[in-house]
Amino acid sequence: MRVHADLIIAGFRRYSTYRQAMLAGMTTNVVFGLLRAAVLTAAVRTASGTIAAYDIAATYTYVWLGQGLLGFVLLWGDTTLATRVRTGDVVVDLYRPWNLQTAMLAEDVGRAGYAVVTRLVPPIAFGALLFPFRWPEHPLTWPLFVVSALLALVTCYGVRFLINLATFWLLDNRGLVSFWNVTSGLLCGMVVPVAFYPGWAQVALWATPFPALLQAPINVFLERDYFSLAHQAFWAVALLVAGHLVLRRAVRKVVVQGG
Repeated sequence: MRVHADLIIAGFRRYSTYRQAMLAGMTTNVVFGLLRAAVLTAAVRTASGTIAAYDIAATYTYVWLGQGLLGFVLLWGDTTLATRVRTGDVVVDLYRPWNLQTAMLAEDVGRAGYAVVTRLVPPIAFGALLFPFRWPEHPLTWPLFVVSALLALVTCYGVRFLINLATFWLLDNRGLVSFWNVTSGLLCGMVVPVAFYPGWAQVALWATPFPALLQAPINVFLERDYFSLAHQAFWAVALLVAGHLVLRRAVRKVVVQGG
């Protein structure tokens, strides 16, 4: 536990050193939030003020929560493990007295802690100050939203960990990463709410981990669906178990290859 606590602190400190990248990311979040808000609210106004129970205030809230959660869960961009697999440096990580999966999760939690201050809160505050915003009506929603955001973080980490582990077999997983970058935003509810899709598509998507990444925390915040927490918990556990099993197989592959 002491090692993982140190890794959480190290993850926070590591990302807090990149101040220019933080400012650039925060600015990008706000700019794209303005563009998304303009498009989606125009569609809602055209549809007589509501689409799938999303009115103007709910739509603005959806946009700015999504922009904040995007940097918190780190939907894209984490290829550290894949790079270390290609260079062979992963062997050093496997020799260390820790479990590689939980160690990297601890570091990602530290990164997310820094992202709360720099990537999650600023877009939400910006949207709440300048646009109609729907705050939770029930006090219990706030702790449930925190739990949902943490489950989204763990679920997203689980997917990214599996994608990075694929490098043990593919040697170069950039094609898989590109496919994930293209499809994840569309399927997790970042481009448009999942409720905007046809009924059959919603059922299909909720059978996957994608809505657990962004749509589920937004649903909890908007008090539309608390059962999303069970969906998130299932996929968080399932992906961590899958990552553990794949890592064991990958370690055996390293040994077979002479690593």
